[in-house]
Amino acid sequence: HVQLVESGGGSVQTGGSLRLSCAASGSTPISCLGWFRQAPNKEREGVAVLVLSDGSKTYYANSVKGRFTLSRDAATNTLYLQMNGLQTEDTAIYYCAARPYTHSHYLWGQGTQVTVS
Repeated sequence: HVQLVESGGGSVQTGGSLRLSCAASGSTPISCLGWFRQAPNKEREGVAVLVLSDGSKTYYANSVKGRFTLSRDAATNTLYLQMNGLQTEDTAIYYCAARPYTHSHYLWGQGTQVTVS
């Protein structure tokens, strides 16, 4: 069982920054950790994913490359998403997700709202 608790969302002006945090708990080994987002009337999309099962490679959506940085504190099992240069199109609910080795799908946090205006 995996529990994911996000924090750090909020409202910011265009060009501003926010840092999202995701505290992961549970004993189930995780193969992937990442952030996804869903804007109004749009499908959920991947933002940044850390593939622990592949040498901890990180993959970013093209739309956030160079602006967002994914990092992880292994000691506390906390995943961070540093978001700089925020744009109005980054407005969405951001979800932390984890995929255990035993699952073919992601498990989700409750989401945190990010609004850029």
